[in-house]
Amino acid sequence: MFLTISTTGDEQHPATDLGFLLHKHPDNPFSTNVSYGQAHVLYPEADAERCTAALLLEVDAVALVRRGKGKGRGGAPNAALAQYVNDRPYAASSLLAVALSGVFSSAMRGVCNARPELPEQARPLRIEVPALPARGGPELVRRLFEPLGWTATVEPVALDSEFPQWGDSRYVRLVLESETLTVAEALRHLYVLLPVLDDAKHYWVASDEVDKLLRAGEGWLPAHPEQKLITSRYLARRWSLTREARERLELVRLAETDDSEVEEIDNAVEAESEAEEKPTPLAVQRREAILAALGASGAARVLDLGCGQGQLVQALLKDPRFTEIVGVDVSMRALTIASRRLKLDRMGERQASRVQLFQSSLAYTDNRLKGYDAAVLSEVIEHLDLPRLPALEYAVFGAARPRTVLVTTPNVEYNVRWESLPAGHVRHGDHRFEWTRAEFRTWAEAVAARYGYGVRFVPVGPDDPEVGPPTQMAVFDIGTAATKTGTAATKTGDEKEATAA
Repeated sequence: MFLTISTTGDEQHPATDLGFLLHKHPDNPFSTNVSYGQAHVLYPEADAERCTAALLLEVDAVALVRRGKGKGRGGAPNAALAQYVNDRPYAASSLLAVALSGVFSSAMRGVCNARPELPEQARPLRIEVPALPARGGPELVRRLFEPLGWTATVEPVALDSEFPQWGDSRYVRLVLESETLTVAEALRHLYVLLPVLDDAKHYWVASDEVDKLLRAGEGWLPAHPEQKLITSRYLARRWSLTREARERLELVRLAETDDSEVEEIDNAVEAESEAEEKPTPLAVQRREAILAALGASGAARVLDLGCGQGQLVQALLKDPRFTEIVGVDVSMRALTIASRRLKLDRMGERQASRVQLFQSSLAYTDNRLKGYDAAVLSEVIEHLDLPRLPALEYAVFGAARPRTVLVTTPNVEYNVRWESLPAGHVRHGDHRFEWTRAEFRTWAEAVAARYGYGVRFVPVGPDDPEVGPPTQMAVFDIGTAATKTGTAATKTGDEKEATAA
């Protein structure tokens, strides 16, 4: 099997710059051993006006059987003949993709020490693949390549030219042309999409394939319209790996939407330690207060928004009153730890049917959050910048609109009781603010009035007579007319007007 990469140029920008980019000199044919054969790089033409590099891969069919997955071309373990009589020596596949990454590794990374200005320059490119398996036909080939800036010419290959009535085979001849892409981008596109079109891999797909996919797909895969198909096929339809890849790609998309770095969003868990945190007495009291409030509300289907490492989800699972529990967090790292904590991979079918975890940002509406009895935001709002709170308010109270919403947040007045906390410091480095009891009450009452909820306030932890409790909790209920503090209800003039209206 082989492919060619061609470019054009002039005396000022010679086409032979392609040799610098590929790290292969046009005058010196290159050969190297690869896992299942031998790869050769040669230049059929190389001058200032036009330069073409050809990658020729000679496949050792016997080595492929002995050291490969031991399966026939179609994946049938007993297809003895198919192990030796197949299209692998001729049709572009994952074998060619692996050879590309091995022979042109520096070019794929965009590295050129001899001419560092070249890798970032877009140049006229023409790539030809004479025999490409295309499960999905020519239309799928176009859908995969054209959104990336390629003009794709796809010619179906007949099953037999002597018998045209037999129709076309699943192979095509592909020509890609572009004026706007770099050589590194072109190689990364081919590395991912060749095995995707073949819909097969010659080696076992392990967890490190997710990292390979994300590295090669950086800058183009998160926004590709066929991202789901690419991810699924590249990872050999392994569900767990596909889910992990999509979640990480969604995190990249959210970061790009927010014009921030992935690390800034995926920061719910300390990077230096993923060990299970030891619950403090206050954390235990907070969960007990939440469970009591949920029990009193009669909720059965509960959202834990900003679930972190899953401590509350774990506590909810122990109570049979809660028949459906959903943990939501923007941090993929936190969800991974939560999954480990809950032992989802070893959980019984009946218990597993009660719980699910998924990634979402509370700054955006999400239809998956609609229709639940209750939602909990435990120590969440203080991690958002104040200008972004209205977006969270609408996403939870306006769009998702559960019957009951519980919000807990630190009481900044209580900070003076923490001997280890320096004056003026917040309790966690990622807290964007910490409110007094009056500030929290003002915010909660405004949200309740705006979205048609009643709200009452419950202290969590020891209620200090001077500075109040360490944690404050607001309990929002649809249809509750009065605003309550603890167990005593009070009603403001604004609430009376809202009730009357």
